[in-house]
Amino acid sequence: MEPHHRHGKLVRDLIPHIIRENGAEPVTYTAGREEYRSRLRDKLREEVVEFLDADKDSAPEELADVLEVVHALAADLGVGTDQLEKIRAAKAAARGAFAERTVWTGNR
Repeated sequence: MEPHHRHGKLVRDLIPHIIRENGAEPVTYTAGREEYRSRLRDKLREEVVEFLDADKDSAPEELADVLEVVHALAADLGVGTDQLEKIRAAKAAARGAFAERTVWTGNR
């Protein structure tokens, strides 16, 4: 674990600029590779919880935040969004998606 891992949180790239525009001076640093990976996973948990807690009106925005983190995680793994979509589509073709709302309760 890198030294500052317990303090702060991963934020979108323009957040420091937005903070400056609002008259404050942000204190930031660039995470190393391992810390970045760990913080991306923390951010995914945070965004999923926000999505799960969202009402119908704010859910799409929260889901977009989840997707942004998923894209960053994929990039960190060396997977582009096109490749990620191909992987998703292949899994959907082989195993289905979730469109039919099927719930499995076990076997007989």
